[in-house]
Amino acid sequence: MKTIFEYNDVTASESLEAFANEKLESLFNKYEFVIRADVFFKTENTSSDETGMICGIRLSAPGPRLFAESSHDNFRDAISETINELNRQLKKRKDKMKSH
Repeated sequence: MKTIFEYNDVTASESLEAFANEKLESLFNKYEFVIRADVFFKTENTSSDETGMICGIRLSAPGPRLFAESSHDNFRDAISETINELNRQLKKRKDKMKSH
């Protein structure tokens, strides 16, 4: 399993990458068919204090690529929400694979 990090107007952070890897590891262990993850971090000027730090994750797996993105006031919450959304998508994908 390969993970690639991209930063857009954000300073690279080893602790952020470690947190994302830890969360992604649970997905990779649960869904063996996932082969790669691209993690994107970017900031956005917003009028709300609760958004602006955006985490997007694209997963490569059999079939179309999966993508989820969320915006929070910090990257850790954004990562957690994005992983939860990908988990739902992967569960649906796995159920479809079983039914065929």
